[in-house]
Amino acid sequence: MPQIKPYRIAIPKEKVDRLKQKLALADFPTELEGAEWEYGTPLADVKRLTEYWHKNFDWSKAEAKLNELPHFSTDISVDNFETLNIHFVHQKSEVKAAVPLLFAHGWPGSFHEVVKILPELVQGSEDFPAFHVVAPSLPSFGFSEGTKKKGFTTRQHAEVCHKLMLALGYDQYVTQGGDIGYGVTRGLAYLYPESCKATHTNFPRPNPPTLKQHPALYFEYLQSTLSEMEKSGTARTKWFLDDGFGYNAEQSTKPQTIGYSMTDSPVGLLSWILEKLHDWTDSYPWTDDEILTWISIYAFSTAGPAASQRIYYESKHDKDKFGDKLAEYIPDVKLGVAKFPKEILQHPKLWNQTLGPLVFESEYTKGGHFAAWERPDAIVHDLRTMFGKEGGAYGVVKGKTGFE
Repeated sequence: MPQIKPYRIAIPKEKVDRLKQKLALADFPTELEGAEWEYGTPLADVKRLTEYWHKNFDWSKAEAKLNELPHFSTDISVDNFETLNIHFVHQKSEVKAAVPLLFAHGWPGSFHEVVKILPELVQGSEDFPAFHVVAPSLPSFGFSEGTKKKGFTTRQHAEVCHKLMLALGYDQYVTQGGDIGYGVTRGLAYLYPESCKATHTNFPRPNPPTLKQHPALYFEYLQSTLSEMEKSGTARTKWFLDDGFGYNAEQSTKPQTIGYSMTDSPVGLLSWILEKLHDWTDSYPWTDDEILTWISIYAFSTAGPAASQRIYYESKHDKDKFGDKLAEYIPDVKLGVAKFPKEILQHPKLWNQTLGPLVFESEYTKGGHFAAWERPDAIVHDLRTMFGKEGGAYGVVKGKTGFE
């Protein structure tokens, strides 16, 4: 059994000083008049944040705040790859029968996205369940080691997360995830249905129902009309694929090329991620400290910021087409789905039924891609409802209902 060790974030002062030196020496491009966000991250925003990062942002304060969380690490051996040291947050509830929950982040997120929902989820009462929460830095993200071998896909990310849960004594568990975290949680459901008993996602990626695979659903869809929210979602998806997909094309074809900028230039890293924090959220009022803590985790990540982008390449070039399998119907794992209006990829609600036994759905009028950060209240509400006494996933983990 892998040894679980306490972990403390401790970025060397020399590394922080070097980053600040680079910020001080930064050169900036010109900008067209009136360009604003249409052409990418605006010059004024990048200059302002660069100056704040250089002169005023206190990483030591942010680091101390992060270290208030219960951090750990352990070595996970990955089949046909190497052994990776995996960092994770593990907050146990005082409720002994709490439901073990794995929270899986995406790109450009990190384990940090769990901090707003964590204190709520570990609490329990007669009215709602409690959870033991595990939030890893996925391999090549945050403070986990990164692979040095080609072909490390979502399948391997799921394997790491499953083995982590087993190492913590959770033979059965449930999951929550969006973005890449959606693929990881679907991978867990597909590969380990005997352990992953239910999953909730804010980023479902179903295929449309077909006559061959889902005949009843197919005809129901043909006869249905889109709601106003679905129409808005279709427009949002078109915008994303037409005008917001460039990062994906680069990271899924030549991640090493953009990786030099992400690694060597903190300004390049800032502008690359800031665009997503702006475009993918629902007018979320980011503070400068929030943004720079978020991006500093990438700048100071164990494997370096370029490593996290390679999952896009591996997914696109996966000969096993594991990602395609994740859109199949998974019969033995209960599913919950949340819909937010500013999510970047959306689809008709009916399609969700092609993914598995759908026991919970919610729709919100506010929120975007980083749901646990933008709308922690919504994610907490969904999980408490889905796994509550009247919920469709109540009691899915043997002996762990979430209640005393």
